[in-house]
Amino acid sequence: MGVTVDVHQVFRYPFEQVVASYLRKYPSPMEKHVTAIKTMEEKTDLSTGIIYRRRIATCQNVIPEILRKVSVLKVSDIYLEEESWLNMQARNMVMKSHCLTWTQYASLSEESVFRESLENPNWTEFIQKGRISITGAGLLNCVLEAFAQTFLNQGVKKGIRIMETLLQEQCGCPFS
Repeated sequence: MGVTVDVHQVFRYPFEQVVASYLRKYPSPMEKHVTAIKTMEEKTDLSTGIIYRRRIATCQNVIPEILRKVSVLKVSDIYLEEESWLNMQARNMVMKSHCLTWTQYASLSEESVFRESLENPNWTEFIQKGRISITGAGLLNCVLEAFAQTFLNQGVKKGIRIMETLLQEQCGCPFS
């Protein structure tokens, strides 16, 4: 089965400011579940200027305690890997993320893009598609997917609020 999330958000700030804020977004007191971000690899393709980054996020396990009675779910941290390709010339950044924890039971994948808005070059569009599928947990599959759907939707809204707050703090009022 699986659950999905689709997001389309316009930030009324230039691309460079949005990307810089995104890359500094975590860890933050505004999001207690993301406890660390570590850049594992960063390199620039000299022929294209595209900057490739691979980062690992450490997140607190947010699965309710009642479900953590299942031994495989009883971990304190969840790890996510994010790869990004930043093309300043084309003014876009493509990202792909997936979960490194519980890979035998669940798959989480996200594909996201920040790009200059077609509506206004001083604005930035954020588009994200995410999917979580749970397998191998028997009757808990549906329960865990329902929890994942709620958590994903709340997480998306919270992530956008954090970005808006960071942008306003760092850049001032948005462009009209």
